[in-house]
Amino acid sequence: MPPETSRAETALELRGVSKYFGDLAALRKVSVRIERGDTVLVYGPNGAGKTTLLRTLATLARPSEGQVFFAGQDLHQNAAAGRAAMGFVSHATFLYGELTARENLRFTSRLFGLREPVKRIEAVLELFSLRERADEPVRGLSRGLQQRVTLARALLHDPTFLLLDEPFTGLDAASRENLESLLRRLPEQGKAVVFSTHDFDQGVSLSRRLVAMEAGRIRYDGPLNLAPLASLHIAPAR
Repeated sequence: MPPETSRAETALELRGVSKYFGDLAALRKVSVRIERGDTVLVYGPNGAGKTTLLRTLATLARPSEGQVFFAGQDLHQNAAAGRAAMGFVSHATFLYGELTARENLRFTSRLFGLREPVKRIEAVLELFSLRERADEPVRGLSRGLQQRVTLARALLHDPTFLLLDEPFTGLDAASRENLESLLRRLPEQGKAVVFSTHDFDQGVSLSRRLVAMEAGRIRYDGPLNLAPLASLHIAPAR
């Protein structure tokens, strides 16, 4: 069970958020609240707003309208504390290709001012089976290995909220199984996992809550076992 803490102390929340790119509305009056211990599948067709939702929660996209809150405060006025509590994985790795995996992690550890950075770096390298390739330039690694480095970086500072946009991209079968196992364990440690995936069956196996999106709006937000899948045009998991 997640540790008991005040809802206000732990919530990451969007309130009435819209995001426009020119005339395109990527999000339309979206409100969603994430608590510690949540496991949330964000699902919808291409262009539904999934990536923009995750980027907005992660402070990488500023709302055109509405507010983002963390621990009861406007996140953009409390950005350092909010970002320290989050780990984010995007479609792009945003790794420094000329640096090794270890050097990328070392750089991130400095940004977060981690205590015992060597210990944390070694722990995440081990977690994602990267030790043997840790001292090679990232640009020479396969897409799957780069994704594992990206995941290691997201977990390096032990975040409370893990925001993952298609985290299984490029991973081989063994790495997918390892990540699935990790995502099942994290909520038991009081962490929140919010992720998108194109594989609905996989998402169902890892989540308790569904946020279904279409055209920038949330069409359903609630327990997966109560979701009206037919009306959302989602095939039930087999």
